[in-house]
Amino acid sequence: MKIKRFVAPDMRQAMRQVRDEQGPDAVILSTRRLDDGIEIIAALDYDEALVREAGFGFDQPKRDESPMRAVRDEAERAARIDQARAATAAAVERATKSGTPANAPQRQSSAALAASVADVVRAATVMPNNDAAVNGVRAEINNLREMLEVQLSTLAWNQMDREQPLRARVLREMTRLGIDGDVARALCAELPPGMTSDQARYLPLGLLSRNIRTSGRNFDTVGGGITALVGTTGVGKTTTIAKLAARAVLRHGASNVALISADQYRIGAGAQLEHYGRLLGVRVFNAHDANSLRNVLLQLRGRHTVLVDTAGLAGTDPKLQQQFDTLRATSDVRVCLVLAANAQAQAIDSAVRAYAPLAPQSAILTKLDEAPLIGGALSALIRHDMPLDYTTDGQRVPEDIATADARKLVCLAAQLLKQRNEEPDDALLAERFGTATPALA
Repeated sequence: MKIKRFVAPDMRQAMRQVRDEQGPDAVILSTRRLDDGIEIIAALDYDEALVREAGFGFDQPKRDESPMRAVRDEAERAARIDQARAATAAAVERATKSGTPANAPQRQSSAALAASVADVVRAATVMPNNDAAVNGVRAEINNLREMLEVQLSTLAWNQMDREQPLRARVLREMTRLGIDGDVARALCAELPPGMTSDQARYLPLGLLSRNIRTSGRNFDTVGGGITALVGTTGVGKTTTIAKLAARAVLRHGASNVALISADQYRIGAGAQLEHYGRLLGVRVFNAHDANSLRNVLLQLRGRHTVLVDTAGLAGTDPKLQQQFDTLRATSDVRVCLVLAANAQAQAIDSAVRAYAPLAPQSAILTKLDEAPLIGGALSALIRHDMPLDYTTDGQRVPEDIATADARKLVCLAAQLLKQRNEEPDDALLAERFGTATPALA
């Protein structure tokens, strides 16, 4: 019998180490929560008699000068935990072996496996006499639950891969594109049930393109109005304003364009916008609060295009509410959220949620030329049903800006994918698609 100890930050990573090194036939002897993560003791060629004879993997009850009754209670608790571990190990072993194609016992259903572990958990939750024992039982139960979730998600993904290989292939390709799990599942649900291999290759890209909303807005031909660009720091708001202003100047003349700097926090923000204004021959105004913004907008009535540059603030910044109040001071301002395509998917989604109280009418996607994948940005746009005005892909003013085109974005996502040979890990696919996920917000 080969016994080995594995330590990882969480249960999923620990189970992945066991599966990668010892394979699906490994038996979990014990789990324990440590200061630096989770410890799992696993074995191959499991021999229960040998394990019990060696006393391996079982917690020893603490001995002290307490009365005999307390000692017996502690011993009984330890025995129940031992039974829970042994029963769970057997259940996980049966569930894991069920994925093997040949000479394997009949696969236990997910519901039956969950019920068996639930019985074990109930048997192990007799209330002990001290807080330390309570915490130990809770830790054991948490470990059992995490281990069960990992196994059930793996079983569900493997079942989908066997029974619906084309659907599993689509989910795998969506993951390679960088599309988030919930969005990938929603798009996959729109696929026809009897699709062919060719359809599985091209239909997902078509569905992705269809679900990306674009506004069709164009400052060259459509009335500009008053537009405020908001977003977190470093997403390219000021540079994008310069590009939009240059386009408007070429079409309508410098006298019909004005810029407003509402960024009073970043050092040199106003100077950068004034530099662009001098190059374009456009006047730049300053607004530090709601009253000054209203006064400036009154002076600019009749201008074709007015662009407002705001401070880049994170969602947790207390000054964000003040910015909201300033922009809400007038109903004429159209708010546009600027998102950087090269940011992490979670950061993009957090930015959209942080600025949701301001109800942005549209978005601008910047830094496409710096993004290794754009699936995270596309996922956020689809999840929050936010229309896209423009995309930018460089620092040149005004060349590197274009009206948003969903088909071009999808083609770019596919081109970026060709530059990467990475395949998604099966454990990641099981975690994403092996369990039910909530509907899109």
